[in-house]
Amino acid sequence: MAAWPKLKWDKEPTGPLKGIKVVDIATVVLGPYATVQLADLGAEVIKIENSEGNTPGDLMRHAGDSPTKQHGPIFAALNRNKKAINLNIKKPKDKAVLAALLEEADVFIHNVRMAGMERLGFGYDTVKAINPDIIYVHCAGFGAGGAYGERQAYDDLIQAASGFAALNEQRDGGRPTYAPSLVADKVSGLFAANATMAALLARANGKGGQFVQVPMFECFTWFHMVENLWGETFIPGNGRMGYTRSVNPRRRPYPTKDSFIAIVPYNDRQWAKFFELGGRPGVFDDPRFATYQERTKHTGELYTLIEEVTAERTTDEWLDLLAENDIPAMKYNRMADVLTDPHLADVGFFEELESPELGKYRTMKHPVHYAGTPATNYAHPPMLDADGDEIRRALDL
Repeated sequence: MAAWPKLKWDKEPTGPLKGIKVVDIATVVLGPYATVQLADLGAEVIKIENSEGNTPGDLMRHAGDSPTKQHGPIFAALNRNKKAINLNIKKPKDKAVLAALLEEADVFIHNVRMAGMERLGFGYDTVKAINPDIIYVHCAGFGAGGAYGERQAYDDLIQAASGFAALNEQRDGGRPTYAPSLVADKVSGLFAANATMAALLARANGKGGQFVQVPMFECFTWFHMVENLWGETFIPGNGRMGYTRSVNPRRRPYPTKDSFIAIVPYNDRQWAKFFELGGRPGVFDDPRFATYQERTKHTGELYTLIEEVTAERTTDEWLDLLAENDIPAMKYNRMADVLTDPHLADVGFFEELESPELGKYRTMKHPVHYAGTPATNYAHPPMLDADGDEIRRALDL
C-alpha cells in the first residue's frame, strides 16, 4: 500500500512549505482558513469531507450562489490549492483510507470535538500510534479542562463571550452588536496556522511530533484584550477596560466636502502640522492636547476638532496636502471601491482566474511575499470528491 498519493496539481507549488503533507478534516471557516494558509505556502493539503446526508461536504459549499452549486463564495476563497475526497469515517473502508493517509502525513488538522473524534477512532493516541511524528492540530472551541471545554463554538458565540461584542455597546450605547465579519473564526485560524508551523519547526529541530490544541475562545480573547485589558492590566485595576482611542464613538472616518477620509496624525509634529494646515494653529497650546498622554485621555474632544477641520476641504485636496506634509491618511473606500483600488491593482492583489467548472472567478493572492519561495494560487477550489478516485487508487484502496 502506498502511504501518500503522488498528487498532480494544476501548477507546481513553489511556497516554503512545499513537501509538507496535510490531512485536513476541518470545515466551515476557522479550520479551512488555517489550512488555506498552509496550502498557499505550498503544503499538499488533502481535504476530507463527510459523504453523509442530503448535502454532503463542507457546509460552506452551499452558502451563497455559485455556478456549480458547490462553490459558495466563502468556500471558494478558503479551499483553493487543496485536493478533495469524500469519506464517511464511521465506515471501515473509509477509516482505512484516512488511516493510510495519516501514515506519512506531517499534519492532521480538524475542528471536531475531541470526544467525537475519539469515538470515530482518530483521537490523538490512536493517530500517534499510526504515525508517531505527526503534528495533530485540534481547532477547539474552548481549551480542555475549562468549564466550557465540551461546548460547541461559533463566531457569534465567541464574539459575545470574549467581551468583543460589548465594545460596540461601550462605544455607541444601545444594544451590543457583532462585528460584520467572521473575525473570531479568522483570527483563530491564523493562530492555528502559526501553531502548526511552529510545531513543524520544533519537529525539524528534533522535538518530535505533538498534540496542538488551538482554542477559539482563548485565542480570540487574547487577540482583542491586547489593547482592551487597558485599566485592568496592573493590579489593582481601575475598572476602565477598552482602549480609550478604539472605543471612542468618534473614532471613524472624518467627513470632507465630498466624502470621508481616514487621517492618523501620530506624533507631535504631525498633529501640530495638521491643525496648522486646517487653520487651527493654536490647538496644541491647549494642555488637553499638548502631550501624547493627555491626548489619549481627551480623544473624543480631539476627534471632534478634526471633524470640524476636515469638513472644509474635499477628500482629494486633503490627500494631496497631507501627503506633501508626511501625515498618514487614506481615502475612505466603500466595498466596491476596494476592487479598483490603485495600490491593490499595482500589486496584483485580486486575480481573475478561470477553471472548467467555475468559469471566470475572482480570488486574492496570498498577501505575504517570499523572495525565494513565493506563495502562489496553483489549484482551483475542488469539486466535491474531485480527487477521491485518484487518492484511493494511489493508496491501493
